[in-house]
Amino acid sequence: MSLVSAARKAAVAGIAAAALALGMTGCGAITTGNEAASPDGFQLADYIQKRIDDGEELRIKLSYHDPSLAFATPITAGMERAGEEFGVDVQLIGPTGGDAAKQVAELQTAIQQKSVDGLAVSSASSDALKPVIEQAYNAGIPIISFNTDNPDSQQMGFVGQDLKASGQAQAEELVSVLGEEATGKVVVFSLDTGAGWSHDRFGGFEEGLSGTDLEIVGPVNVGNEPNAAYNTVESTMAGQSDVVAIAGLDCCSTTAAAQWVEQSGNTGKISMVGFDLLPQTAEFLEKGVVTFTISQNPEEQGYQAVKTLVDFLTEGTEITGVDTGAQFITKDNLGEATVEG
Repeated sequence: MSLVSAARKAAVAGIAAAALALGMTGCGAITTGNEAASPDGFQLADYIQKRIDDGEELRIKLSYHDPSLAFATPITAGMERAGEEFGVDVQLIGPTGGDAAKQVAELQTAIQQKSVDGLAVSSASSDALKPVIEQAYNAGIPIISFNTDNPDSQQMGFVGQDLKASGQAQAEELVSVLGEEATGKVVVFSLDTGAGWSHDRFGGFEEGLSGTDLEIVGPVNVGNEPNAAYNTVESTMAGQSDVVAIAGLDCCSTTAAAQWVEQSGNTGKISMVGFDLLPQTAEFLEKGVVTFTISQNPEEQGYQAVKTLVDFLTEGTEITGVDTGAQFITKDNLGEATVEG
């Protein structure tokens, strides 16, 4: 069945609408320099204003929840492209292994040492990062979220994909592949089921399958170590029957599950769908192991996170938010897609 379906079109439209709504809501009034700020407004730190007035090179840091992940490679490429284009000092920071406490500590150090003029954060834990986002905001450091949203924090905007809408889009497209009358189990895997982004995406996935006769199993946590992730998928699938599809909610659970589908001889028998377009995922698409994946354009996330902060600092451009979109990648359009890694 063609993947260009009414369900997909509606889902993608929903993602765009949700991103537009995010951009419309934004944050409170934004002021810069020594202008009076409203009670809900933002006051740029004096040291940052002085650096701008003196023409010093701006320092933008992107804090990613785990730079060891393959997904960080294209984010870094986009960040560095923006740094070169706008003439700013950029750096990707973050804790290897996704340790929220270490991420918070690193950010607090940057804030206290006044070693950063703009921050973008992708949180290992939304709850853990809320206080440090507030700390940066109150210290007069422009702060946004990218890749993973922190909607209940004092972030000034979000750059990335609407996670809940993308999960719903994935589920609805899976239904179009399996057929409206399909029955059986859909096993869902995530590299970190406790993370806010995983919870949001899975919530959307559940909504996308509501009203069908498909039974969701999971989400099952696989972690980000490839061998351990594969072993978890293998042990999980050994205890299941009547499975018609597997869904990965991220780059790494997708590749681990796809590896199991291929090695267990279930290519063409179990529909495998996922997220992101790592080189391994592209290979699985080419072989027909993966039916489709959804790219969230991580290079653009890195680029737009830097650009959003630079535009605010240098031009006073209001921060609203940037939707980096959701692109369905199949074997048919793989040649037109950008591999993420």
